[in-house]
Order: sequence, then C-alpha cells, then structure tokens
Amino acid sequence: MKRRELLRLGLTGAAWIGARPLAGFAGPAAGRAAITPAAQPAGFDPAFASVAELQAAMTRGEATAVSLAERYLDRVDQIDRAGPALNAVIEVNPDALALAAALDAERAGGRLRGPLHGVPVMLKDNIDTGDRMTTTAGSLALEGSIAPHDSFVATRLRDAGAVILAKTNLSEWANFRSNHSSSGWSGRGGQTRNPHALDRNPSGSSSGSAVAVSADLCPVAVGTETDGSIISPASANGLVGIKPTVGLVSRSGIVPIAHSQDTAGPMARTVADAAALLGALVGTDPGDPATATSEGHAFADYSRFLDPDGLRGARLGVARNYFGRHPGVDLVMERAIETMRGLGAEIVDDASIPTASDIGDRELQVLLYEFKADLDAYLATRAASVEVRSLADLIAFNERERARELPYFGQDVLIEAQTKGPLSDEAYRTALVTSRRLARDEGIDAVMQQHALDAIVAPSGGPAWPTDLVNGDHFTVGSSTPAAVAGYPSVTVPAGDIFGLPVGVSFCASAYAEPTLIRLAYAFEQAAGARRAPAFRPTALGE
Repeated sequence: MKRRELLRLGLTGAAWIGARPLAGFAGPAAGRAAITPAAQPAGFDPAFASVAELQAAMTRGEATAVSLAERYLDRVDQIDRAGPALNAVIEVNPDALALAAALDAERAGGRLRGPLHGVPVMLKDNIDTGDRMTTTAGSLALEGSIAPHDSFVATRLRDAGAVILAKTNLSEWANFRSNHSSSGWSGRGGQTRNPHALDRNPSGSSSGSAVAVSADLCPVAVGTETDGSIISPASANGLVGIKPTVGLVSRSGIVPIAHSQDTAGPMARTVADAAALLGALVGTDPGDPATATSEGHAFADYSRFLDPDGLRGARLGVARNYFGRHPGVDLVMERAIETMRGLGAEIVDDASIPTASDIGDRELQVLLYEFKADLDAYLATRAASVEVRSLADLIAFNERERARELPYFGQDVLIEAQTKGPLSDEAYRTALVTSRRLARDEGIDAVMQQHALDAIVAPSGGPAWPTDLVNGDHFTVGSSTPAAVAGYPSVTVPAGDIFGLPVGVSFCASAYAEPTLIRLAYAFEQAAGARRAPAFRPTALGE
C-alpha cells in the first residue's frame, strides 16, 4: 500500500522521541522564493512514482522539474528532519531549484536529454560534486570541503538531465573504519534509520541512499559498493540495487576504499528505474583506466532488457552455501525459487560457490593495502585548505576529535590499514591474485561453467537488526563477497519480508552480465510483486 503524504496520517515530530536535527544540514527552503505558484501544476500525485511515471507527467504538463524538486525537498523536511527523523539526507543542494528551472526551460524549448530529464537524484556523500555541496564521506575531517570538480558520475547525471537534489548519509568512510561500527552512522550525519522499523538498522554503507529511495525522498539514488554496500542496504530497505561490473561505471572523484572492488551503482524501487539510472552512469573515462574494458559492454539504454518473460528457459543455480543461517530467509528464498521455476526457469540445485568461505582474510588484506594507497591519492586532489591530506592525518584528526568522531566505536581498521606498506609488497600481490582466483576462476566462473548457468541466485541478506551503537552490527546472512571480490555484477530484488522487514534475492554472474541479470530480475520482480512501501513503525514487532 502506498503511503501518500505521511504527515496527513498524523505522524508529527512529537511522536518520535529522540528525534534530532541533522548535524551540518543545509535546509531545503533556501532559494525557493523565486519559484512561483505557476510552476507548481496540479493533477499529478508523485508519491512513490517511477521514473517513467515522472517523465510522463512532465511530458503531459502535469508536473515540472521544479514541482518535483519542491515536492521531494518538502518530504526531506517532513520525514527526514522531522517526523520519523530518518537522517538519510546529509546535505541538500542549494542550487537544486535553479537547476530544475533550467531543465524545465530546456523542455519548453524542445530539448529533452533522456529518461532522467528533470528527475531528482540523490548521491552518496562520497561522490564528488563541484558545486556548493561538500563531499565528506560522512567525516568531520572533511567538513566544509568542496571538491574541485564533479566526479565522472555527477557529470554523467548532469548530462542526462538529472537534478542532483542532495547528498545522502552513509556509514562513515564507507564503513571501513572499525570492526564494531554501526552501519548508517557518520560523525557528520548521525545514525540513519530504517523506514520499515525505525529502531532497525538500514545496513550500509550506502545507507542514506537506500533509505531516501525507500521512504520516497527521491525516486532513485546512487550508492557505492566495495563489498555489499549497495546490495545489503537495498535488500534491508526493500529496494532494487545494481552492483555493476568493476569498470562499467567510473570511480573518478569518488572517495575510495579499494580500486580492485569499488564501484558506484543504482538504487531504486524497481528494476526499470535502476536500469534507467544505470544507462546514465556508464561510460569510458580516461581518469579511470578500468573503464576501458567496458568498451562494447555498456549500454545507454538498459530498458531494452526488461522482459517480463525473461526467466523462461533460463538456467539458475542455487547457492545453497548461503542457506541455513536464518529460517525466515530460507523460507523467503524457497518461495522465490518456486516463483522462478513457475516462470519457466530451470533450477540447478545445488550450485554452491565452493570457495566462498576461503576468500575473507585475503580480501581484507587487499582492502587494507588499497585503502591506504587509494585514500592518500584521493586526498591529494582536495584543496590545500583541507587539513587532512593522508590516512595518517585522518587518524590523528579522529584522535583529537574523539568526542565527536569516536563516541561509539573506534578506528581500528584505519589504524591497521596505516601499518601496511606499498602495493608492491609481496603480501598484497599474493592476496590480490589469490582472492581473485578464488572468486573468479574457482568461484563464480567455475560454477557458471560447470552447470551452464545464466546466473547464480542467493539470499541478499537477512532482515534488518536493531541498531546497536554499543556492540555494532549484527549481520546474519550475506552473499555479496564472491561477486564483489571478482569485480562481477550482482542485482538484488525484493523477495519478501520477515515481520515486515524486507529481504532480497540476488542474481550474480560473470563480468558484464548486466543485461542478463536485469532481464532475470525484472521477470522475477513483475511476478513476485514483493516490494512494500515502508510503514515507519517505531519497532518491528510493535503496532
């Protein structure tokens, strides 16, 4: 059931004990005086509308880019800052309405850039924008710091006509700071809440992007993933998430963890919306050599792969090694598999990834080495006025600002990364080669070839756990690692829920299999109809 205009149902700020304003929030009201009532057409309700529905409404003259931007900014005020106080948005673009007005003028003049023309999009706060918004990765160490220019992703979105509406909160430094972290918490933005049950965790690190889309603060958003940071929060918040092949989407201008695994990707309420956003993000970039491999594999229009009959004749392998960890998740997955079988898919059961449990420590070593090298290189691109210019500087800043930056958990991961040597170290090179072999040759590729599969299916994650700032996260299930380490694509789609908490199913395959995965995911989504709008319950088991 769609929730149109939450405040009309009586949810007010007073109802949510403990709600607090966002730290460093740039309020959306700024710059609205120039927008006249004539720019606010009536007759279209954009609540939980798809990208195609928003575009059609603008084509009919029932909405404008300005009216849509205003509407989503109002929701940020009403349910992100007040009401449930989701803390999904860390900063609003003060130029959003002016950008929207310019795009409306282009439309009136007969220019339409594509399916995202005039559509609001939010970006995770580790993606550079060369405007008046800052890029901080959620850290107070970069507070007030503006990137020298747009990331490649931001440029692609602007070229596609999207309105970059805001930056979203995240697990600070993309959740690569402590082994005891709470996903969705950052020193700058505080703790993001899951809109399906406010005491539950949104998962991370693309927490704010997931919550913003789930709660209809925007129609689509961009997240980033190193291992699970798109797939897991998308699953926990009832969304579609696409983790692309590494190299399909440029990383230039994105705060890094590790170049061998990092990628940006779409987060949306439907596969069609995620496909529309993916088409706008892809492209070769001289600033990111990995994108050279995407030549001939990227598509400006992924909507061509949306086939409701796309599961017929497909061979799908069930990765049983991710079952048996949560009975509710297993039940949701069994129903999902039966749905796929009923749609004509041939199910190969079991098609477990035999090396999955052997990857862990080797992956961690790669991430520690690459984080130190990649973060130092990224920080060198920031303005000389930025105090933090290296990982060592960041660690020292956090120690000086313990009260604000380390109130709940420490920086043990940062400290361990700082001990690592250069990328020429034999320990790093061995860990990289071995982890890739386990994830690719002896992992996903081996299973796909052995069973002649189109994709491997597995549970994306478990139901959201209660946020725990004392002990940190409580993951139960997660299947993202093989695809993440291999640099291969994966797509998660809502599959069901447990006590109203969403659970997703993931489809993964070998490099540049996005068209196939989108086809399979879309067919399942259309038949399953498992996505539900969030209920904003105070607790999962409450009324």
